Amino acid sequence: MTLSIAFHGAAGTVTGSRNLVTADDTRVLIDCGMFQGVRELRELNWLPAPFPPNSPDAVLLTHAHVDHTGWLPRLVKEGYRGPVYTTPATAEMTRILLLDSAKLQQEDAEYANRKGFSRHRPALPLYTEKDVERTLGLFHTVEYGDPVHIGKNVTARFRNAGHILGSAFIELECTTREGKATLVFSGDLGRYNAPLHSDPDPLPECDILVMESTYGDRSHSDEPIADQIAEAFGPAIERGGVILIPSFAVARAQLVALILRDLIHDKRLPEIPIHVDSPMASDVTAIYNRYIRSESLDQGIPHTTAHSLFPSNVRFHRTVKESMQLNDMAGPRIIISASGMLAGGRVLHHLKRLAPDPKNLIVLVGYQAVGTRGRDLADGKRTVRIHGQDVRVQAQVEDIHGLSAHADRDELFRWIETQPKRPRAVYLTHGEGDQREALRAALYERLEVVGLLPEMNQEHDLHWLFKGEPA
Repeated sequence: MTLSIAFHGAAGTVTGSRNLVTADDTRVLIDCGMFQGVRELRELNWLPAPFPPNSPDAVLLTHAHVDHTGWLPRLVKEGYRGPVYTTPATAEMTRILLLDSAKLQQEDAEYANRKGFSRHRPALPLYTEKDVERTLGLFHTVEYGDPVHIGKNVTARFRNAGHILGSAFIELECTTREGKATLVFSGDLGRYNAPLHSDPDPLPECDILVMESTYGDRSHSDEPIADQIAEAFGPAIERGGVILIPSFAVARAQLVALILRDLIHDKRLPEIPIHVDSPMASDVTAIYNRYIRSESLDQGIPHTTAHSLFPSNVRFHRTVKESMQLNDMAGPRIIISASGMLAGGRVLHHLKRLAPDPKNLIVLVGYQAVGTRGRDLADGKRTVRIHGQDVRVQAQVEDIHGLSAHADRDELFRWIETQPKRPRAVYLTHGEGDQREALRAALYERLEVVGLLPEMNQEHDLHWLFKGEPA
């Protein structure tokens, strides 16, 4: 094979992004994500890399979320020693997320060993903070649009994806002995006309597009997000409930806080205490404030204070002791805590305490993958398993639509149509079965573009590009 793509993650699922491009003797790994969700997926994280760990000439990261970066310390632990390229903001946020990931794994392993509910004896972390520090030493930052020359055959460029601060889709210009081809990897594509983040850059002309399909079968709600939040929060505040918002610490917590700030400013919500129980969310917010004039962010955000994104009545909780103090604080109040899919972290302790009380409110503010506690709540299940115990859910559960930072079906098409010349084929990743199938059918119906559905660990030979053959 002179040119190929191997799909080692996010193929038929929405996590674990790892795409290995081979162009003659040059190999490039696009993202190195952790699998999340059901146990069968999480257990994939413990398998060795499906390729020699030090065989890629470079790793390119589209953005900081752990489903795109979270397996990188494990790859380094197995032997990878090459460069890792990404944008400056992504490098800063990835540092926070990977260190937090390692710390949470170590804490969860210690807690499981102490309580005795792990199936493994002893429970171990996938990697440690020392592994993360070794990984971060390999990072090199690249500005949007600047070329990165990798080996003899590949030139990469990062373009603004509009998903989170520093996020990028990646353009690869590949030169092989058979010819030249341009590949684009969308990473996670952001939304148009959304608060906080700017619109994605136009799609460059390309032969192959590898594109996410998280919302490939639907459009986001047209109901204004602020209206949904005000309607849901009002009654819970009146009855003195605690509002728990499981939120991704990167981008989602900042977006929710920005909306709450506007609602309080407009007097649509009262000024009740707001607690951000996540050291990572606090650190990420500081990065957002430093990059507030970045092209990644909406220039309509006020730049007047260091707390531009947050209401004035926010308290950050860093230590475990500060987190535990929330146990004794009655409502009404709002707690924002990670993780967004209720997969782990401090939010589980809050959920265990708050879920049985009907006066409380649990607010889901993003995509919930199959197999996560968040998905169980979104599907209406009234019992969730936390730390080996079944916890009854009698609190009100609301799913706020439209807060996702992922483009929906119509926005994906809008992005593709920014390039008049259509790709010869689109490989659909980061989607579950129905989402990918629906988007593949729509691609052909609307654009007459062939959509392909790669499976896990499949390698696709792209020789047909150079021979004028169909995909």
